Amino acid sequence: MSAPSFSSFPPSFTSFPDLDPGPSKRSSTPKNDAPSSKKPSKHKERDVVDPKDRKRKHEKHKHDALSHSKRHRSEKGYVRPDDDVLKAQEDASLRREEAYNIRRPGSPPLYFTDRKGDPLNVQYGGLHAGSVPRYYLVGWGRSILGLEPVWKVVHRGRRGVEIALGGKRRMHSLTDPSSRHLLHAPPTRRLLASSESKYKYEEIEGFLRLTSRNDRKDDQSYRAITAPKHDANSDESESSGDEAESSGNDSDTTPMTSLQATLKSLEERLSSDASSISTWLSLLSYTLSTIPITSKNAPRARAEITLSVLSRALSAHPSNASTRTLRLRYLKAGEEIWDNAKLYAEWEDALKVGGSEIWVEWLDWRIRRGSNGIDGIVEDARRVLASIGDEEVSHMRVLWRVGVAFRDAGYVERANALFQAQAELAYHTPASLVGQPFDEQLDALEEFWEAEVLRTGEPGAKGWAHWHDTDHQAEPPAARQIPEPTTVEVDPYRRWAALESIADRTHHLPSRSFDESADADPYATILFSDIRPLLLPLRSVQAKHTFRLIWLAFLGLHIPGYLPTLSAVPSENADDRWAYGHFVSPAYLDSILPRDNLSAATRITADAQAGVLIGREREFTSAFGPVKSWGYDVLGPLEGTTDARWRMWMAEDVAGVDHSLVREVFAQCRTGDDAEWEILSLTFEAACSAKEASRLSKTLLASAQESLLHWAAHARLERIRGRTDAARKVYQTVLAISHSQSSAATQLWWDWAEMEWMAERPDTATEVILRATGTQGTGGIAILRAKRYIQEVIAPIPVKRWKEREAWTKLWILLELLSGTPQSALSVLDSHIRALEPRSAPHESLTVACLVLLYRYGTVLRNPVPPALLREQAEAAIEAYPSNTIILGIFLEAQRGQGIWGRVRHMLGENVADGRTREKDVVRRVAEVWVAGWEKGRWEAEQERTRGGLSAAVEDERTRGSAILWRLYVEFEIRAGQLERAKKLLYRAVGECSLVKELYLLAFGPLREVFSARELNEWVETMAERGIRMRRGLDELLAGYVETRQVKAEVNDADGEDEIEQSARELRRLMPY
Repeated sequence: MSAPSFSSFPPSFTSFPDLDPGPSKRSSTPKNDAPSSKKPSKHKERDVVDPKDRKRKHEKHKHDALSHSKRHRSEKGYVRPDDDVLKAQEDASLRREEAYNIRRPGSPPLYFTDRKGDPLNVQYGGLHAGSVPRYYLVGWGRSILGLEPVWKVVHRGRRGVEIALGGKRRMHSLTDPSSRHLLHAPPTRRLLASSESKYKYEEIEGFLRLTSRNDRKDDQSYRAITAPKHDANSDESESSGDEAESSGNDSDTTPMTSLQATLKSLEERLSSDASSISTWLSLLSYTLSTIPITSKNAPRARAEITLSVLSRALSAHPSNASTRTLRLRYLKAGEEIWDNAKLYAEWEDALKVGGSEIWVEWLDWRIRRGSNGIDGIVEDARRVLASIGDEEVSHMRVLWRVGVAFRDAGYVERANALFQAQAELAYHTPASLVGQPFDEQLDALEEFWEAEVLRTGEPGAKGWAHWHDTDHQAEPPAARQIPEPTTVEVDPYRRWAALESIADRTHHLPSRSFDESADADPYATILFSDIRPLLLPLRSVQAKHTFRLIWLAFLGLHIPGYLPTLSAVPSENADDRWAYGHFVSPAYLDSILPRDNLSAATRITADAQAGVLIGREREFTSAFGPVKSWGYDVLGPLEGTTDARWRMWMAEDVAGVDHSLVREVFAQCRTGDDAEWEILSLTFEAACSAKEASRLSKTLLASAQESLLHWAAHARLERIRGRTDAARKVYQTVLAISHSQSSAATQLWWDWAEMEWMAERPDTATEVILRATGTQGTGGIAILRAKRYIQEVIAPIPVKRWKEREAWTKLWILLELLSGTPQSALSVLDSHIRALEPRSAPHESLTVACLVLLYRYGTVLRNPVPPALLREQAEAAIEAYPSNTIILGIFLEAQRGQGIWGRVRHMLGENVADGRTREKDVVRRVAEVWVAGWEKGRWEAEQERTRGGLSAAVEDERTRGSAILWRLYVEFEIRAGQLERAKKLLYRAVGECSLVKELYLLAFGPLREVFSARELNEWVETMAERGIRMRRGLDELLAGYVETRQVKAEVNDADGEDEIEQSARELRRLMPY
């Protein structure tokens, strides 16, 4: 509570009658107290009264009274003066006494003056802004005349006084603005050690002799009064040296902050090497750290700083202008500042540099703007494909981006038709057309497409080549009857949105012209001319494999770590902003955003036993959540952190996927001996049904009995089903027959040893490892020979075969765990990790393998191990690979049971230790939202932190235009009950991502309560103007509907008009009176 302030001058009592106590009450009064002047007195009572002045006035008053009494005694013998003189003296004495009593500290409080007559002056806190009442200090300056006694003066200053209850001044807290200012202020002074000695005082015989400045110097004798000339000069030199040293020390007492020192060192490095891109990016990062990303006007301020720094970088060296990283950062910052013409010109200038990364980013920018709708996207994609050249992998990225844009805008059939036609070109091209020009191939494919026979992805399809070889004899499929989606929603706006959403998720493949739904929805039938400009010739095996993996990802089957491999520099790939659409599927949203509706007021946090409160045990969900991300091939498709849990694809991962379409893609895109593709199909079947997956595996093994990869996958499936004995038979039989030393054989040995170890059979696991190394016997000597063998085998294996090296290394580490201690196993691991390049795929894979082994050893198998051992390894790994959710899960398991979530909160924070802002990708942002609900019952307490993270995500340059994060942010606010805030976010989201249909539908569904009918009608008009597809017109469902809130408003308006009319009639009737 802020203290009131009063102006400082004494009250005036001229408006009150004189209260004369009479001559009997009159005491001796000084005669010359007030100064005489022709002008009225303007002296005011000051805030502070000097005790010396008070004493001097008191002595003067005493002296005047004594002289008056002496004079009175001496004048007793004289004749009295006349009555006029006596009357004048009495009047003067009365005025002096009255003035004295007013100023006397012991005088009782009487009145205060209110010259303006403001009625709020008598109410505390209700003063007029221009009429601050005058105050008068009483009680030795501790109280104010007219104020309640509980209020005491605690501070008097130039502008007034500060009062507080009880007379105790409020102490500053950390939340006060002054305290925050001091906390953010840089240091102004520091202690510096002398350059000559380490300590200020020299140590003498173990003691520090302290000198005092107050010690008197010894008196010099008369012989030392005149000093020699050289002594005088030496004194002058010493004094000048002391002055220089003191001045140097004084200059060092105002040092630079750590940020200023870092910026200075970076500027010095740039002055010597202006072409260092990493130094320029570090300078930009440290400069941006001064503005928090969630502060007011942060996007524009950060964009201006980025433009300033990067404009220097681009002009500092000729090679910097052609650097794609600097160009892209420069353009992303310009989106916040420049107008459309300037931004378009800058992009055109950047496209001259070339490179697939810039072209893909330009296409993403054009799609986010959505100025020309779907036709504009097709034209922009044609320009990009023509400019990239023969980079087939980059062509696949463009194809993927266009397909996602079609699906987001509601054209799901067109997106899947694009993938169907491309699959026909890649896997079912007739042999007679293989060497023909690409345009002729497209003409032939158009003939096949217009025949409307079964295509790739549809059940029973045999492909373009079969249709061509049989002289176009294939029969057209029967007309499909697409069931009409149903919903239980009563409100027409909610019902329309539900029907649109269900149709978009179920109607994937295009319809034929003879289908019943073709006439009702013209966009469901796709002509070949709609997709022909986007089709590509794929000739290499890598491009064809990339295409089918992209198709799986488009259908909702996320393959962790594969997306970054499509770029030349994986760390600079930013396609996750639009490619990871599976995160916003209904199944994923339910698992990422917990439905914890139990409020803090109703949650039971403690139990009572015999009158004693006992806190409840903290409950956690599994640390391995729905977000799955790691380096490509770090974890196998059928491998898991534990024996059968948390694999690449689980039941929740395939919940929103069209199973029939995915099975047909696996079946019709197979190319000969394709073990990797078949193992992926087994992984999908295992997520749906492990029993069916085992049956399919046996079918595949019938035609590939020599494939060790198929046998390893079949054994994994048996372990997933819990049939350890069946898996053991597979390992024993296959490894007894096969004498190969290939990578697949080494992987089989590791799988067998791992299974026996997890089955709590350590002796059998040790025996398996000894058999893998060809060592006979048991005991310490055999174990030493096995270690020596593994060491000799690992040495010649090249880095390209890093999975084989890793399998042998894991066998060695497991042998150390079984025969030694975890510390010895870590020493072996460190020796191998140091030999690998940091942040590479082999380094990440071996780091994950080490953490999984330690986690299983201490947590799953309950072996005695210091908790700090796993915690330290997990903390180091999460710093190196923050987006790896395997490491994240183990990190959370290591933090389980800790009283303070400091390390977890530091990981979730926006800044690193040196103050720079963390650059986080989409996976990490989504994982942090899930981590907030990891502890049961903590979701409500972590909502504000989660809100801050999502707010920073949609403002960050890295993830600003991601429709995935915008959708997640709006859904978070909806589930938190903040519908008005979600509505504001939705307007911002459709401004950033103008062609995403799911964002618009949120206004009709969950946010229906905060949108009026007029707003929703305007929303539909906006969708139509921007070219977003609507399968059914909203007008069909609004026939005869009147909004309830609108009806209520109309009734209230009618009632109001009736009251006004009645009042008018009554006034006319009473008008004469």
